[in-house]
Amino acid sequence: MTTASIPKQPLTDALDRQWSSLAELLAELSPAEWDTSSGLPGWTVRDVVAHLIGTESVLTGEQAPEADIDLAELPHVHNDIGAANERWVRALRDHTPEQLRTRFAEVTAARRAALAAMSQEDFDAPSWTPLGPGSYADFMRIRVFDSWMHEQDVRCAVGRPGHEGGVCAELAVDQIERALGFVIGKKAGAPRGSTVTLSLTGPVHRDVHVRVDERAAVVEALPRPATSVLRLSSSLAARLAGGRAEPADHLAEVELAGDRELGERIIRHLAFTI
Repeated sequence: MTTASIPKQPLTDALDRQWSSLAELLAELSPAEWDTSSGLPGWTVRDVVAHLIGTESVLTGEQAPEADIDLAELPHVHNDIGAANERWVRALRDHTPEQLRTRFAEVTAARRAALAAMSQEDFDAPSWTPLGPGSYADFMRIRVFDSWMHEQDVRCAVGRPGHEGGVCAELAVDQIERALGFVIGKKAGAPRGSTVTLSLTGPVHRDVHVRVDERAAVVEALPRPATSVLRLSSSLAARLAGGRAEPADHLAEVELAGDRELGERIIRHLAFTI
């Protein structure tokens, strides 16, 4: 996690925009679409929305509902965070779409008010985050990422693409970029001395460079062409990083140059979310 101060206002603006985009999408869904599989193990579209409501509710100080079963027995629950998410999903599963839309509107209104009342010092303060100790601002960056990813889950499930570019998507890609040293160096096992360029072709456009020394790290630039270059859309990169797509099914959508074996290994190990 970063130790530098992360400005509050751009983050709160992004969360506001992200919640508005989700609310607009939820208003368009038909009753049948709420019960469509989200593509996430064990969850329908309504379950994704329940998860988002639950997370923001916890951040308002509301206690999570008690579990009605042993959540560890569910095949898609792998850790304590997954179990906490499932408590909200199960508790809200009998809510109607209108009730869920109302709950989402109410909790995001409360969160907007709470964030508006916080100072920059509050955002700089130490905080728990799903990725380990950080600042409250680090946590809110993860909330933008998580909320944007789940909006894309819903859009993919119901065939309503959108909001793949813009400030929220840029912040989501920032979160992916921060994980690339771990993904490329540790998970994909890129050898010491190698370099990688991940070139995103849109809707978010950027080139991300990683150099592997004792540890792999994102760097501003490389002195020479990378050992392996991967060109793909930011939308596919996000789905792969979030474990939403089977890498083998999408290799043809990635343009590889240089060390193709390393490039394919990176694609196969790009997923990092918990």
